[in-house]
Amino acid sequence: MSAPSGVPVPSAPPSYEETTGINVSYPHPYPVPEPGQKPDGKGMNPPPYMGQPAPASNPVTVQTVYVQQPVVFYDRPVQMCCPSCNQMIVTRLSYDSGALTWLSCGGLCLLGCIAGCCLIPFCIDALKDVDHTCPNCSALIGSYKRL
Repeated sequence: MSAPSGVPVPSAPPSYEETTGINVSYPHPYPVPEPGQKPDGKGMNPPPYMGQPAPASNPVTVQTVYVQQPVVFYDRPVQMCCPSCNQMIVTRLSYDSGALTWLSCGGLCLLGCIAGCCLIPFCIDALKDVDHTCPNCSALIGSYKRL
């Protein structure tokens, strides 16, 4: 096989120094100090990245917030932390006549119980509204309305 005329045939592959650029007189991308010259740092490093400025070091304040879950009041005592005295308590219950008590009394009157039997709902706690109070400081914490 013969090479086409006019195209030189390489005799050997390039040397290691030629392929890596060592000891080859190519211009360096950054100035290299001469032998015996002390590098002064000028022009030795690439230019700094000119992006966004570094953020100022402002102190970070961390605030811890404790959120108490809302308490749902029913006709049973509730164990909770009293918002008034900050003590763990079991609420004290008190019963008051509410809308269900009066409607029950009116319904009994319409049925003909007018001789005093219509007053029975005022004696039944299951028909009354419930107030929850703190046993330590007697603060009203919540209420449960039947209607």
